[in-house]
Amino acid sequence: MGLLSLGTPLPWSEQKYSDHVRQHGIQQFLHIWKNTKDTKGNLLLWGDEVEYMVVSLDDKNKRALLSLRQAQILKALEIHESEVRKYEDEHHVPEGDRIPTFHPEYGRYMLEATPGYPYSASFDDLLNVEKNMNKRRAIAIDHMHSNEFPVTLASFPRLGAPGQFTDPYYPPTGPASRSFFLPDELINPHARFPTLTANIRERRGSKVAINLPIFKDKLTPSPFIDPTIPFDRKIFPEDANAKDGAALPDHIYMDSMGFGMGCCCLQITFQATDIDEARKLYDMLAPLSPIFLALTAASPAWRGYLSDQDCRWNVIAGSVDDRTEEERGIKPLKNNKFVIPKSRYDSVSWYLSRGPEYRPEYNDIPLVQDEAIKKTLQDAGVDDALASHYAHLFIRDPIVVFSELVDQDDATSSDHFENIQSTNWQTMRFKPPPPGSNIGWRVEFRSMEIQLTDFENAAFAIFIVLLTRVILSFKLNFYMPLSKVDENMVNAHHRDAVLNEKFYFRKDVFTSSDSLLNVSSTGSETEGESMANSECSSECSASDELCKTRSLPPIEEEYTLMSMDEIINGSKKVSGDPDSFEFPGLVPLVQSYLDSMPIDVETRCRLNAYIDLISRRASGKLETAASFIRKFIRSHPAYKFDSVVSEEINYDLVKTVEKLTKGEEWDGVGKDLLGGITAERTL
Repeated sequence: MGLLSLGTPLPWSEQKYSDHVRQHGIQQFLHIWKNTKDTKGNLLLWGDEVEYMVVSLDDKNKRALLSLRQAQILKALEIHESEVRKYEDEHHVPEGDRIPTFHPEYGRYMLEATPGYPYSASFDDLLNVEKNMNKRRAIAIDHMHSNEFPVTLASFPRLGAPGQFTDPYYPPTGPASRSFFLPDELINPHARFPTLTANIRERRGSKVAINLPIFKDKLTPSPFIDPTIPFDRKIFPEDANAKDGAALPDHIYMDSMGFGMGCCCLQITFQATDIDEARKLYDMLAPLSPIFLALTAASPAWRGYLSDQDCRWNVIAGSVDDRTEEERGIKPLKNNKFVIPKSRYDSVSWYLSRGPEYRPEYNDIPLVQDEAIKKTLQDAGVDDALASHYAHLFIRDPIVVFSELVDQDDATSSDHFENIQSTNWQTMRFKPPPPGSNIGWRVEFRSMEIQLTDFENAAFAIFIVLLTRVILSFKLNFYMPLSKVDENMVNAHHRDAVLNEKFYFRKDVFTSSDSLLNVSSTGSETEGESMANSECSSECSASDELCKTRSLPPIEEEYTLMSMDEIINGSKKVSGDPDSFEFPGLVPLVQSYLDSMPIDVETRCRLNAYIDLISRRASGKLETAASFIRKFIRSHPAYKFDSVVSEEINYDLVKTVEKLTKGEEWDGVGKDLLGGITAERTL
């Protein structure tokens, strides 16, 4: 959830404060940085964000609709939370047992829930995660109508399909998105959201255009030309876009921010001990973001059709792509400053840390930066790597500016900074402390799709937390060129990527550049060479411009293509096969870390159940949510093998997901998704 300020949002035609917000946002960051850059010893805290879709189930007519009662449900939850927190304060209830918190999201059918307080790094807290997720869902259900249920679907299969998909029904029209398919009434009515939707469209100069490849089934027309697109509609000027080429043959076409920001995800935020540790975690987790996007794939159906991909990420990237034709490189630069290669919702393009593991070649994506902002940061003492990061983020315009908040005290406010920071929705987010708080430097891992059950969501949250402990304890090195991470992001979207794709990954996760620097190609060096290389290593840690590859092996030798099973579960070198290699695997590394910790047998067994889910999914023994949903749709008696997800199929899918959530189908329909793994079932 981004910044939810109160006030009067300016339409794009009146938004004249982009430079003002950028300049003051940087000054606000500098105040935070100067006050907290030397802070050490913050506690290792973390938290998760779970997003729900509230569905309204019409059992008589076999329809599953998106309930637009977010405001009423949140109001009831707010009253309940206030009453419970008063009781908790009076009775000194421990933080870990306190009531969860609910928040609004973009869609009026969406809820976001977080634990009442951050978790610590203790194993007791890890074992409370699933219980807390159960508790959140149970509390939400208690404040809904009897026919409503909070499902954790990453994408709603019939969002934007012909007919009714919301409760109540609204026709697909409205001045904010001007969509062929979605009504503006679907958008959270808080002023930020419709203004964000309209301003992205107006800044771009057209509606957003998202095209996903259609899944070609036995009876899918070829070429597939979507008969539900009203090519001749001309209510708004942008309506000509589809006819003029925005809608591609053999693709599912979507034209609104709601298709992306109406998806649900699982996000994990970590507080580091200090800024340097936060930068290290940011860098080490960045290469993992496409791996866990593929492992959590859960989005195969869109706008009433089966697509030929499994993930939501590129849909959201397209849904908020406010770049003009000049910034997209379609027209020469005239009114804009930069050609920008990516949407503001995309993968990261820059590593932040400069420890001994780092090599300049890893940052191999040309970074578009605002040089004036970079100079301001450097003149204030910010190092080149961090200055480049923010000079890159701040090439973007603020999309929503509230007239009452134009003038702020930069020493005490961070609203201008967060305006741009929070609308750079990347796979990783580097989060400075809020001004005047005791919160430390944080890192947010953002790529994962929400899973169908609390057990799965808890498993992925816990595994990522354990990985951060392994990274820091074993001093692991996951660096590889960011261009290869981007290639992995593309491949992660592919259908059944966990089984069928290979991903670039670092071969030796224990070796730093420093340790390689003093070894020549023959394995020996003179005393003079050793001294020169040692000096070079020190300089390389401080600057991207010096020494670069001196005495280091070619960067291409550090990584290779691996299967998901190899990355997660490890591989052994095959005798007689010169191309084979030995890789420890992320699961064995986590297990080695747990072996080194004083853990009782019961705790270890419960943790192993979560880790086993990750291991078995990577090996193909358990399927992804996307595979489960696709198989459910294609095996449904009403499916006509034409790629269409009907109302009846959608209803039965949602009802099955509801049962899985309650633990009613684990040994039946859900056995390929969850196997025989046990879980906390408190609903």
